Amino acid sequence: MSASNGNLVLVVDDIEENLKVLSETLVQAGFHPLQAKSGERALQVAAAAKPDLILLDIKMPGMDGFEAIERLKADPATADIPVIFISALNQIEDKVRGFQAGAVDYVSKPFQKEEVVARVGTHLRLRTALRNVENERAKSELLLSALLPESVATELKETGTSEPRFFDDVSILFSDLVDFTSRSATLEPRVLIAELNEMTGAFDRIMRERGCERIKTIGDAYFAASGIPEPNPDHAFCLVGAAVAMLDWLEERNRTAPIEWKMRIGVHSGAAVAGIVGVSRYIYDVFGDTVNIASRMEGASKPMEINISGATLNLLGGRFDCESRGAVPVKGSEPLEMYWVKRTPK
Repeated sequence: MSASNGNLVLVVDDIEENLKVLSETLVQAGFHPLQAKSGERALQVAAAAKPDLILLDIKMPGMDGFEAIERLKADPATADIPVIFISALNQIEDKVRGFQAGAVDYVSKPFQKEEVVARVGTHLRLRTALRNVENERAKSELLLSALLPESVATELKETGTSEPRFFDDVSILFSDLVDFTSRSATLEPRVLIAELNEMTGAFDRIMRERGCERIKTIGDAYFAASGIPEPNPDHAFCLVGAAVAMLDWLEERNRTAPIEWKMRIGVHSGAAVAGIVGVSRYIYDVFGDTVNIASRMEGASKPMEINISGATLNLLGGRFDCESRGAVPVKGSEPLEMYWVKRTPK
């Protein structure tokens, strides 16, 4: 087998005959051996070749096996390589010292070839299984990071759960593409998804740059928040600034893109509850009247405009020029005070 199949074994022994016999035995069993005749040389080969396992003699001139394994385990580049001691030192004290130093196994000399092959094979299979587990864990953590806010994902990984939280002061944004349903019917699925991916990717970047959080997308709708899950006393200004940047980016894109889109945005500020929903599939979601009113702000907006509530206006501290629309009727609620946001901050 080739070294790329996880069968690269470094054999370390100062006696030439032992190196020869062990190497021949490993080759016959389908492994790929490397050789080193001293502890010093073993460190060099291990650092360069990154073997999958090391068979390490103990009694050698200069650096012995105990010092060699100590150096291997102290180096992050070689620390996780399993080491099997193979030695004529067969007292229980020697074996205990070997395991305490970090060895995964101990073979006494004179050795039986079948035993060496069996132990090497077992530990290589264990190493492969451990790598597979680590790879799957890395994939799971990457997926969690993509689905959940960073702090929530970290809490879930560390504790196995994430408690829902009440936030008394946040801002919520909804955006919606104008005439999306009718226009999407005329586009090939591949083109449609590519358009949405490009816009969503740009909006996500804008949110990250301003300390805001995309909660989710619902078709062409984009749902974001500021002050969740990390409190932000300036949440309204950050999210309105993100809304301005979203429209600016879309306008710039429309100058050269073959397909032009227009978008409505609405923002409202208030209290909300946020937490993970689902058991086998996680979704971080936000609930409450603030979310509902933000959605109504978007519904009452116009193409390429940002419509905000009086609650959001009061938190901006005059840092954006805003134009009053008066009390605007909304479905299922009393008329709400609304304001157009000018896109240039004061």
